[in-house]
Amino acid sequence: MPLSATDAVTQLTALLGGHAVIGDSDRMGNYLNEPRKRFRQSAVAVVLPSSVEQVQAIVRWAAEHSIGLIPQGGNTGLVGAQVPMRDDEVIVSLSRLDRIRSVDVAAGTMTAEAGVILENAHKAAEAENTIFPLWLASQGSARIGGLLSSNAGGVNVLAYGNARELTMGVEAVLADGRLYQGLNSLKKDNTGYDLKDLLVGAEGTLGIITAATLKIFPKPEDYETALVNITGPEAALTLFQMVRERIGSRLNAFEIIPATGLEMQLRHGFLDRDPTAGPSPWYALIEVSRMKGGPAGTLQAAIEAAFSENLIDNAVLAESLSDRTRMWAFREQMSEVQSKEGASIKHDVSVPIAAVPQLIAEGISAAERLFPGIRPVPFGHMGDGNIHFNFSQPVGADPKAFMAQADEAMHEAIYEIVLRLGGSVSAEHGIGQLKRELLVQVKDPVALDMMRAIKTALDPKGILNPGKMLRADA
Repeated sequence: MPLSATDAVTQLTALLGGHAVIGDSDRMGNYLNEPRKRFRQSAVAVVLPSSVEQVQAIVRWAAEHSIGLIPQGGNTGLVGAQVPMRDDEVIVSLSRLDRIRSVDVAAGTMTAEAGVILENAHKAAEAENTIFPLWLASQGSARIGGLLSSNAGGVNVLAYGNARELTMGVEAVLADGRLYQGLNSLKKDNTGYDLKDLLVGAEGTLGIITAATLKIFPKPEDYETALVNITGPEAALTLFQMVRERIGSRLNAFEIIPATGLEMQLRHGFLDRDPTAGPSPWYALIEVSRMKGGPAGTLQAAIEAAFSENLIDNAVLAESLSDRTRMWAFREQMSEVQSKEGASIKHDVSVPIAAVPQLIAEGISAAERLFPGIRPVPFGHMGDGNIHFNFSQPVGADPKAFMAQADEAMHEAIYEIVLRLGGSVSAEHGIGQLKRELLVQVKDPVALDMMRAIKTALDPKGILNPGKMLRADA
């Protein structure tokens, strides 16, 4: 017989203590409300374990009673993986597992628990004159476990890779409560399947990550940052190829932003002043790291070469930390500022780098044919092919009416182009519940069968984040 919510809270309180269980729905708000407010479902309880052993106890209890568990980090995910789909589930917040267990500069690793806030991981690395290069706008609230579970990307993927590539090993609680002890700092280990890669990016459906061994790198002595005026994505691709040839692996980031984004940010006071060199239809934000003893001025030399080859006609280099901060704020505030312009339709997609200009051109053309007055706001990681292809409502439109009319049609149009160009409908945000049905439509059937087999083998009762990524009944 299923447990009632009251009995579940009583048993969890006995298991963990009253301080670690929230059973009052009025106090669960922050755990239930995901950033885009697209999904809202109550839960039986929120539990906040303070040790790995408590996570194991929770999972064993859930397995015994066949109760779904929703692992949650900083609740910054954008596809609804970290919030319930049903009201009979329990949220497991990893926020109290927030220790940096070790930093090993010689090995180039840091071991952090799942609840460590990304910004604190940065500080722990920097205290040892190193960096943990996973960098994204939500770093003040996003937590390591969630970032790994969604295989987060960010602005440094070009130089350092995404979360999976930055992870040496993980520790995770499996669906029967056993602890997978996969923390290590070995660069070479050919003793079977790479189970770490299975758990990273699984969105908590195969195990609850409790800690990870992460790669850290020597801290650059300085950064060279520039905002360059470009005519469009085609020019950006040519410029990117030229800069990469000249600078190589020290090219940290190459981001593109349309003039629309600058206009929005200045209009709503997101920037204290214009950080660009002047009006332009598009901008490229380029950053290069300079290691200790390395030559200065490599980005400036590349930009001067671009001028001489008539690839660009204007640019500004950061001359101070405040300049660099303002330039990056311009990029990082792109999603947030759209909320000030009414409703927006968002896509996190990737295509081969050479296809980015075609994606943007065809996507804008399709949108304007479907909905005259719609405002395309594509921006993002030109250097790795990941574009956040967003659209703001026409000026003066009713937000609800716009979303009802345009949301599904725009998704269909953009995804058709992405797939035709050999791309992915989820570049760095994951699947969660938002793109679960879409996954069935676009994923290779054999790959889906393999995923289902792995899920069944590792979570036969289906208690770990049920219904996320794969339907619970599929």
